[in-house]
Amino acid sequence: MARETETVFAEAAPPQWAGAVPLYHQIFLALRDDILGGRLPFGASVPTEHELAAQHGVSRITARRALHELAANKLVERRRRTGTRVVYRASTVPIEANVEQAIESLLAFGRNTPVKVLDLSKEPAPTDIAAILDRPVGTLVYKARRIRHTDKEPLGVVTSWLPADLGVKITKRTLTSTPILKHLHDGDITIVGGRQTVSAVHASVETAALLGIEPRDALLRIERVVLDDADKPVLFTIADYRADRYRISLDLHGGPRPAVG
Repeated sequence: MARETETVFAEAAPPQWAGAVPLYHQIFLALRDDILGGRLPFGASVPTEHELAAQHGVSRITARRALHELAANKLVERRRRTGTRVVYRASTVPIEANVEQAIESLLAFGRNTPVKVLDLSKEPAPTDIAAILDRPVGTLVYKARRIRHTDKEPLGVVTSWLPADLGVKITKRTLTSTPILKHLHDGDITIVGGRQTVSAVHASVETAALLGIEPRDALLRIERVVLDDADKPVLFTIADYRADRYRISLDLHGGPRPAVG
């Protein structure tokens, strides 16, 4: 079976729980992915037992067990008065990239992997998304969820957020045939840079169902923030790709050797 390659030139609603995996462990997996993916960074407060119970429709005992599992895996620290905080620090290796080549690679990848639009909505930005996009909490943003395919098989689930105040015209119909980066270009948004991280995560129950895999199967997660010519974020994307169908290829170029003596 063919594997899709994105060449990089070097340089959420609550999940639908299923009975196959215990509820406390499903909550643990969701929180762990948020921590490992940087959405709950070092020092961040983790939702309380009461908040988790209300969010996921479970008992406080179930929520407490999920938090205990996070602590047992040394991802969080629990204290009676200060609550639960993230103590995990992710190791990041920065890689420089040529933005023009990277954008062309992303556009080519978009053209070669057909998409099915799951939903497109305009909604107030929650706290974490607003922070990433450098907008006030509650700012209207477009949220688009798509499934990318290769060889008519599901490849990955892609979720993107972009500020509605950019004036970019997006519909379900245009998203089916045109990458969001092209929408930005057509809206006279000049892209000059961005930040991208790659991490390994387990598939949630919902994502597994969309991709035709089992819950907790390995996924490659790509998180990308795109910046305009004012160095302001204009797009944030999280893409979860099947590890058996996706890989990243880095084209490394040697630079001048430092002078000796």
